[in-house]
Amino acid sequence: MTDVDNWPPNPTIGLMPAEAARRWPDREALVFEGRRWTYRELDDEIARAARALIGIGVGRGDHVALWLSSKPQFIFLFFAIIRIGAVAVPMSTRYRRIEVEHVLRKLDCAVLILTPQVGPADLAALAREVLGLDATPAAGGKVAVADFPALRRIVLAEPGDMPGALSWDDFLGHADAAPEGEVARRAQAVSPDDMALICQTSGSTGLPKGAMLNHRVIRLGLDRTAAQGFAESDVHIHFLPLFHSFGLLVLTFHSILTGGRIVLLDRFDAAEVVRLVDREKATTLHGFDTHYRDILAFGDRHPEYDLGSLRFALFPAGPESLSGIVEEVNRRLCPTGSGYGLTETSTTVTATPGGATLDQRARASGMPMPGVELRILDPDTGRDLPPDAPGEILVRYYGLMTGYYKQPGATAEALDAAGWLHTGDMGLLRPDGHLRYLGRYKDLIKVGGESVSPAEIEHLLLRMEGVAEVAVVAAPDPRLREVPAAFVVPGPGATVTLEAVERFCTGQIASYKVPRRVISIDALPRLPDGKVFRRALRERLAETA
Repeated sequence: MTDVDNWPPNPTIGLMPAEAARRWPDREALVFEGRRWTYRELDDEIARAARALIGIGVGRGDHVALWLSSKPQFIFLFFAIIRIGAVAVPMSTRYRRIEVEHVLRKLDCAVLILTPQVGPADLAALAREVLGLDATPAAGGKVAVADFPALRRIVLAEPGDMPGALSWDDFLGHADAAPEGEVARRAQAVSPDDMALICQTSGSTGLPKGAMLNHRVIRLGLDRTAAQGFAESDVHIHFLPLFHSFGLLVLTFHSILTGGRIVLLDRFDAAEVVRLVDREKATTLHGFDTHYRDILAFGDRHPEYDLGSLRFALFPAGPESLSGIVEEVNRRLCPTGSGYGLTETSTTVTATPGGATLDQRARASGMPMPGVELRILDPDTGRDLPPDAPGEILVRYYGLMTGYYKQPGATAEALDAAGWLHTGDMGLLRPDGHLRYLGRYKDLIKVGGESVSPAEIEHLLLRMEGVAEVAVVAAPDPRLREVPAAFVVPGPGATVTLEAVERFCTGQIASYKVPRRVISIDALPRLPDGKVFRRALRERLAETA
C-alpha cells in the first residue's frame, strides 16, 4: 500500500512514471492487446515521446491537444507533454465539428495529435474539414491555418492520410533532434503550481469549458489510494476513456502511484472485460451502472469465467436510483467504493473508507479526503444547511481548478472570493459524515411552483416490470411550464406505455411527479463519463413536440 509520505515532496505529474520506474523497474505496468510494458519500459516510451515533442518544437507552456482513443500512445504522450513543461489538452473522441473547432481555437492549441479513425468516426476527415487543410499547403513540415493561428503541428498516432501531418514514426524520429539532457532539464524546471492540463467540462448544457489543473492533484491521488487500499499487487481493468478525468486522473494515477498493473481496453466490451478479469486475475474495476449491469449479465451467461479475483469496484453512488445495482455488485462481485467529484475538482474529492457499511457504499458518495472542505448551501438564501438537508455542494481544497481558460466571467461564477467552488450539484451531508450526491440543479424539473427530482421518479420506475433503464427530463408545458417526461429502455419483449406508467405511479408519488410523456428508446445516450446525456434527450423532446 502506498504511503503519501514516501513520495518525493512536491511531485510533478510528468515525473510520476519515472519515480514508479525507480521503485518497481521490472514490475508490469501496462498490458494492451497482448503486449506488455514494465515500469522501466513505460518510462522509456514516455521519455522518447518527450524528446520527439521537443524535436518538433514544443516549448514550455505550449498546449498540445490529444484527440486519441484509449491506447498506450495516449499514456506515453500525456506524461511526456507534462514532463517537458507543456500543457496536455485531452479531447473527447465523441466531439464533432463545433466542439473540435471550439477547443482547438479557444484553447490556443499549438499541436494536435490524433487517432485518424475511432470506430466509425473518421477523426482525420473531421479535422481536415474543421481546419480546411485540403487547401492549405504544408511548409517545412508545419501547418499554417489562418483561423487557428496557434496551431503549428499535426501528428497522426496511427496510419492515416492528412495534409501536413507527421506520421507516428516520423514524429518519433524527431527525438534525435532534442539536445542531450533537455528532457531532464525541462522536467526539473516544472513547478507543482504550473498548469499541467486543461480538462474539458462535459458540455452537457453547452460548449465545453477548459478547466485549468496543476500538479497538486497528485496529492489527492495519493490520499485516494490510501483510503481505498490500492497496492502494487492490484491489477486494474481499465475501460474508461483516457480523455476523461475519471479514466485519466483516477484510475491511471491509482495504478502508477502504487505500482499496480493497468490492463487497458480501447473501448468498453463486457465480454472482453470478463475474459480479462479471468485471464489477468484482475483485482479492481472502475465504472458506472451500465458497465456493471453488462458485466453481471455476461458473467451470468458464461459461468466458466472466474471473477473471484476481484476485491474492489469503484462505483460512484448516491442517487437512490443507483442503490439497487450497487447492492447487487456488492453481493455478486465484490465490495464497492464511491466518490464524488467533477472536472473542476480534478476528479473525486471524497472516498468510501474501509469498513463502510453496505448502506454507505450504496447510498452515499464517500467522505471528504484530507484537506478537502465541503459545505451544503441553501441555493436561495446562501445559508449553510444542517445534516440531511439537501442543497448545493460547495468544495474548497488545494487541488481545485485555477479557473476556466480565458473565461474570467465563467470562472468568477464558479469560484468565489473565499476559494469555494460552487458546483451546481445537489447533495447533502449525512449525520455519519458521508456526502450524498443527489443530482444536478439544472436537471430539476419545475412543475408549476414545485421542484421535482428526476432521480426520485427514475428510482420508482426502475421497480416497474418491463423497465430496464429510464431517464426523466423536463418537457415544456404551456400551463405548468415543465412536466416530467420519461425515456424508457424496455426489457426484452416488453412494452411500456404512458397508461401503464400512470397506473404504476398513482398512489406512490405526488400526481405532479407522474410523467406526462413516455418515450421508448433502444438505449440512453451517455456522456463519456457514463452519465446520461440529458441535453440530447431534451433536444429529442423538442423535435417531437
